[in-house]
Amino acid sequence: MQTHIHTTAVVDEGAIIGDGTKVWHFSHIMPNATIGKNCVLGQNVFVASNVLLGNHVKVQNNVSLYDGVVCQDDVFIGPSVVFTNVSNPRSAVLRKEEYKPTLIKKGATIGANATVVCGNTIGEYAFVGAGAVITKNVPPYALVTGNPAIQTGWMSEFGQKLQFDVSGFALCEHSKERYHLENKIVTKL
Repeated sequence: MQTHIHTTAVVDEGAIIGDGTKVWHFSHIMPNATIGKNCVLGQNVFVASNVLLGNHVKVQNNVSLYDGVVCQDDVFIGPSVVFTNVSNPRSAVLRKEEYKPTLIKKGATIGANATVVCGNTIGEYAFVGAGAVITKNVPPYALVTGNPAIQTGWMSEFGQKLQFDVSGFALCEHSKERYHLENKIVTKL
């Protein structure tokens, strides 16, 4: 499989792009950015140096991924999601040495127009609702919404809301996979 880079996209020398990846209109990938296999970067996506995207990552239109963002495999980033890399930016103060990393773990989803404040981790298969503002770490399988984001439920790996019974068990209606909740930790059985 070959990569597809649209003619209007700019890929700087030194960027690494995996097989089967598609980069669409007006996107820009900086040197030392690493993008895995079978990813899709929508229109007007910016990928800074030292960003790492795993395999099968989908980045929708109008997203800027700044230095320090790491997305593991199977991450979905919705349109116009905003990432930061400095906690207290000032135009006249250089703070490149203060960049804070942001880690998006395997299978996580970030909905449209969400904001992810730097220095936080979004756990495996977590689901960030559209417009949410992430100001702290998000646990694996958690559903978070609002500003600031708070946890409002749990999600399956398939992307369905889980309803746990009094014994702490839930069934994903679509995948038929079972989950267990104990001490605020979800485990797929």
